[in-house]
Amino acid sequence: MLRGLRSEYPQAECALVHRDPLQLLVATILSAQCTDERVNMVTPPLFRKYPDAAAFASTSVEELGKDIHSTGFFNAKARHIIGACSAIIEHHGGEVPRTLAELVTLPGVGRKTASVVLGVVWGLAEGVVVDTHVYRLTRRLGFSRGNSPEAVERDLIALLPQEDWIEWSDRLIWHGRRVCDARKPHCFGCFAKAICPQVGVTRREQV
Repeated sequence: MLRGLRSEYPQAECALVHRDPLQLLVATILSAQCTDERVNMVTPPLFRKYPDAAAFASTSVEELGKDIHSTGFFNAKARHIIGACSAIIEHHGGEVPRTLAELVTLPGVGRKTASVVLGVVWGLAEGVVVDTHVYRLTRRLGFSRGNSPEAVERDLIALLPQEDWIEWSDRLIWHGRRVCDARKPHCFGCFAKAICPQVGVTRREQV
């Protein structure tokens, strides 16, 4: 599966546009229950208005909520961003921390967000990113029966060599977007059809 993903998606990379660790952290918080496309529409003016952690930390929930309104759950996201940036200034010298243990102490930052930042920015594999695509496809392919992202991540950590944790998520996300759709997967054009337990199910449904 890893060999196939490398062959199909050699240029797979994070879809969230960013220039530094803080921008990626903010963009990943915004991406919860929101498409990457929408986040990428919101962040250019957002990052011009708030160029650093101090700027985010000094604004109000109401003001920031207006700026990120179209991403949904804007008040909660605004509180998380302001809280995270305040903590970064107070406890980390204004720099985004570089360990999973430190990142998950920031408001609004769970294992997924922390793993995204560590993997994309520094190439550090301290966890496996389990977004909606990774969760769905890992279960669809039969590599986990976990009923939560946390359970699926535990299974993937046990299954995959650590050097493949980042690659698995990056490329599987692309595969989920381009081929393995939730409702209408394109099974017969998929490189993994020979090993996927769902191909027979899909064939029967189409017939």
